[in-house]
Amino acid sequence: MGIVQRQGLRNTVISYFGLGLGFVNTALLMPRFLASDQVGLTRVLLSLATIYAQLAAFGFASAGIRFFPYFRNREAGHQGFLPLLLGLPMLGFAVISLAYWLGRPLILAAYDADAALLGPYYGWCALLALFTLLYSLQDAYLKGLYHTAFSSFLQEVLLRVLIAGVTLAFGLGYLTFHQFVLAYIGVNSALTLLLTGYLAYIGELHLRPTRAALRVRPVRELLSFGAFALLSNISGTVISSIDALMVGSKVNLKAAGVYTTAFFISTALTIPFRSLYKIAFPLLADYWKEQDMARMADFYRRTTRLNTVLGCYLALGIGLNLDFIYSLMKPEYAAGTTIVWILLAGRLLDGITGVNGLIVVTSPRYRFDLVFNVALAAGTVGLNLLLIPPLGMVGAAWAALLALTSINVARTWFVWHAYRLQPFDGRIPLILGVAAAAALAGWLVPALHSFFVTMVLRSAALTLVYAVGLLLTRAVPEVQPLLQKLRARLR
Repeated sequence: MGIVQRQGLRNTVISYFGLGLGFVNTALLMPRFLASDQVGLTRVLLSLATIYAQLAAFGFASAGIRFFPYFRNREAGHQGFLPLLLGLPMLGFAVISLAYWLGRPLILAAYDADAALLGPYYGWCALLALFTLLYSLQDAYLKGLYHTAFSSFLQEVLLRVLIAGVTLAFGLGYLTFHQFVLAYIGVNSALTLLLTGYLAYIGELHLRPTRAALRVRPVRELLSFGAFALLSNISGTVISSIDALMVGSKVNLKAAGVYTTAFFISTALTIPFRSLYKIAFPLLADYWKEQDMARMADFYRRTTRLNTVLGCYLALGIGLNLDFIYSLMKPEYAAGTTIVWILLAGRLLDGITGVNGLIVVTSPRYRFDLVFNVALAAGTVGLNLLLIPPLGMVGAAWAALLALTSINVARTWFVWHAYRLQPFDGRIPLILGVAAAAALAGWLVPALHSFFVTMVLRSAALTLVYAVGLLLTRAVPEVQPLLQKLRARLR
């Protein structure tokens, strides 16, 4: 097994374990011990630092992955690539830092209701942004070296274990909240130092600058690609972070904490989708290479059907048991129940529309993926500005749903218009009908004296009706061969 396969297998295992840890931290552990405005503060700090770092990097993390093969020469220290990769973004960090400090009155004024809570950590946010920037650049360098498992372990597992540790320390009274915030920033920043140590350990920490680095590829080419990557990266960050930032600004940090927790509860729905997309990306690339449109069309429909089956089941399982989930937290977080349902609807629609985004990004018209991402980011910001003032944090959830619906309708139409591929067949209405019947069965289970017992009974009713309905309607033909094998073994 080659290094790419080994690293890929390790990354997959680490990724899924990390997703579970992340869900426990953000949806269960932190809301149990922290007040909603405290959770909102940590989310706002992390989101600000992430956007800060991405603007400073100017897309150089992506450029590093793209151009490193031209510099690769271990004996020559990769011709000064690492100092070049770090140097230009550090200049960018200086410029963005100047704007950040000059803009302090405006930023704190946007969080006027909570300026007393956010203000003491304004400078610490800049430090977090610096370490976030350095981590992303070193991580890009390691990807070029095909050493990705360690950085994945740091980000997906160790960071979440450390955050769980400092959260428990706060919850048990060993830390004040101020100490907790500093520890939270500290564990996020410490990963960068561990990554630097790892580079030194494997003998790849080449920090001596060379003039040769400027001759391998024109700096203008790196900057041009970096600008393109910046638009794509910042769009993704805006999509994932801007709603919590705007809820904190337009409402307050308490609402941001409630919204953030609801957001992370809904992310459990995306776990099977992410698993599928990791498999789908290389397959679709192969289909495009072979121009095998028939197999691509079949794969498009099959993945949409699978996403619909899994997505409906998980969305209903989460939604019907929100009373149990929120019973594990402080009572104030229960205000996010409606938000979870709205976000689940958006994520479910995103999954049901299938792999349209991957088809676009692997196709000859891949540049349209940037257009769609920028449009989604702009639509998300615009809808938040429109809906948060009258509806509060629920408005941010509706903004996410409307933005995801619009962009997926546009992507689906684009794939159909450009390549005559569409993801739906006659079994999708059957699956949705069975899901509706299963939802009714779960909803009819009355709330009992115990949230846990109610959760078990509702989940059992949902699972039984859903499974039997899918089998009777034969809505998922892929299951039939498995059932035939099972019957044969039983006989």
